[in-house]
Amino acid sequence: MPRVKRSVHGHKKRRETMAAAKGYYGARSRRYRVAKEQVMHSGVYAYRDRRDKKGQFRRLWITRIGAATRAEGMTYSTFIRGLKEAGLDLDRKVLADLAVTDPAVFASLVVAAREGLEAAAKPKRTRAQRPAVSAKA
Repeated sequence: MPRVKRSVHGHKKRRETMAAAKGYYGARSRRYRVAKEQVMHSGVYAYRDRRDKKGQFRRLWITRIGAATRAEGMTYSTFIRGLKEAGLDLDRKVLADLAVTDPAVFASLVVAAREGLEAAAKPKRTRAQRPAVSAKA
């Protein structure tokens, strides 16, 4: 079996790892073994935080919507429930953008949510009011 010499590929791999570790503190940017470990951890952190960023944005949108609805005299949860009852299906990103950039349109959405809540609060027919259904024997 022929002898395999790994000098070129080994150095290339180390060079790429050290380039990825550029800017790290102390030995993490100078020593290969420490740099390799830190680059692996950095990849794990980046993967985790790319997913966490979505949750952070959702929390920001909810905070913005809540502040705008409180200014209109309603809470966040009743506003969202009112929108669902009114049949308006807008996501939180769009609602937060409207709350910041166009308060007049957002105020009209609050009015629509109030109307949706009022329509849902109307009493439904009870069993006594429904026509009797005869049971077949």
